[in-house]
Amino acid sequence: MMSKMALDTVSNRLSALQRLVVSAKRALPSLGRQHSHYAIEKEYFDLMPVYNEKLLDYKSGSEERKQVKLALAQILNRIEPVPIVIDDVEMYQECDKVQILPYNRDHYIARYSYASAATIEDAIDLAAHAQIEWNKVKLSKRIAIWEKAADLIAGKYRFKIVAAIMLGQGKTLMQADMDVAELVDVLRINPIYLRDLANYEPANLNPDVCRNQMVLRGLNGFVAAITPFNYTSIAANLAYTPALMGNAVLWKPSDSALLSNWYVFQAMREAGVSDGVVNFVPARPTTFSKVVTRSSKLAGIHFTGTSSVLKILWRMVADKIDIYDHYPRLACECGGKNFHFVHTSADPNDVIACTIRAAFEYAGQKCSSCSMLYVPKSMWESRIKQPLLHITQQLFVSEATYCDCFFSAVINQAAFDRIFTYLRYIHNDPKCELLIGGKGTKTKGYYIDPTIVQVHDLDNFLCKDELMAPILCVYVYEDNQVEQTMEKVAQINHGLTASVFATDSKFIKQACDAFRCNVGTLNINDKCTGSKVGQQPFGGGAISGTNEKMGSPQYLLRWTSPQILKESLVPHTNIYYPYMELGSNELKRATLETRETSTKVEH
Repeated sequence: MMSKMALDTVSNRLSALQRLVVSAKRALPSLGRQHSHYAIEKEYFDLMPVYNEKLLDYKSGSEERKQVKLALAQILNRIEPVPIVIDDVEMYQECDKVQILPYNRDHYIARYSYASAATIEDAIDLAAHAQIEWNKVKLSKRIAIWEKAADLIAGKYRFKIVAAIMLGQGKTLMQADMDVAELVDVLRINPIYLRDLANYEPANLNPDVCRNQMVLRGLNGFVAAITPFNYTSIAANLAYTPALMGNAVLWKPSDSALLSNWYVFQAMREAGVSDGVVNFVPARPTTFSKVVTRSSKLAGIHFTGTSSVLKILWRMVADKIDIYDHYPRLACECGGKNFHFVHTSADPNDVIACTIRAAFEYAGQKCSSCSMLYVPKSMWESRIKQPLLHITQQLFVSEATYCDCFFSAVINQAAFDRIFTYLRYIHNDPKCELLIGGKGTKTKGYYIDPTIVQVHDLDNFLCKDELMAPILCVYVYEDNQVEQTMEKVAQINHGLTASVFATDSKFIKQACDAFRCNVGTLNINDKCTGSKVGQQPFGGGAISGTNEKMGSPQYLLRWTSPQILKESLVPHTNIYYPYMELGSNELKRATLETRETSTKVEH
């Protein structure tokens, strides 16, 4: 039997379709001006289903396994020069920077240069000029470009980008393929949402008298996209979703994701994105942020990174608010203190498997990685602790290209040094009990052992701050303190995601209420990582970001400045209201005088 929610969803969709049919039937006004069509044409689109890109198996001997091996060899056998690209002009300059392999810091796969402040200023001027023409391009043409790009990346570019992510960003094979599949989803599903948004019309209650429509315009000026190292899909989304909506973009890729981002840029250019719409601008972070925030043409900042950097960017914009031609939009996502909260009714095997994957896949460097586990005392010692430690101890940590590798090195030396500081703190704090791990080495690459620490004080910074590391903190709470513990968690943990593990439906409802405001996505009996575009729109709660919900229609609306057009079809000749008798008599007298004057002129 169909649920009420499903029935309502279908009814709403049918209502939308019925409205579209009615709108189409009203293409010709029966009264008013004798036009064969409205003066201003509107594009209408067929509604399309949402589906996600299929992950490949990469079984031994499979064709995809052979293809990714070949792509890995091709990248390892050359050093790719990556240019600055502004208005389709490639600039290589000194190429004095290199992108290294996180698990082998003596090997690098790309050379590049930072754009100077003057180069960034030139890019701003050219992008702002390109935006004017790009904003005029029909939505149908933009949608076709994005659909072609999705097909290119799902096919021709797939293994090339997978290999670049494995090598340059240290992801294992499946994690890299998940990243590329999400990238395809972004490029394929956002145009589907745009079709729906473009079909919207304000109420047209008197279609023979006037017609109302909404036009989705881009933002005048340029959007600065500052993208992270950990997801190529997010990087592409930050650069190309504003472009889909009619904006021009300056894309500052992460140094640690440069090669995969460059391959995405090439695919999008091949698909037909116009020159100057997205400009590829590797740059020193401080230089880039200073130049873009001091430009009067700044229309918005699209950012994913740490909350500390977001606060700096926000302050820089606020300090210069008087110089801008428009109020810049800031759409930003940071990480957070993502957590798993376990109830006494939970399945311990489910808890253990989901927590290990959420905490340690990609070395805990996902935006959604779990870094806190809350467990009731009655379950910890008897049912969770030993199997959790045993399985964690067996995890194979090595080079990302080994297919049995669970996770590889952390992204760079800065990350290693930061994480090593946490490990030293854990060793020295009497309120922290190291259960496993706690070591690291950078002899060859930036390796950190999977680490689990039991923390006895919830006010410890380890329980509050995002770590972006393969470190899982465990807090064991008294069974009779579950409500008080959830209240404390809601105060100190602000995350993109969280998970609740329980089979007690009453407790699940209670937990949903307790964590309503502090996380963006709450999972029930599943890990806090692994959101899919279109299925679990992604965005954080509280101070973990502006919660734009990537993977949903409203995400696109963030990058448009809608305009309402009202087209009147009946002449307006009377300045008086109907109840005004004087007005009616005056109108008749004026009409007669006009006719008499016209007659005299003719004679």
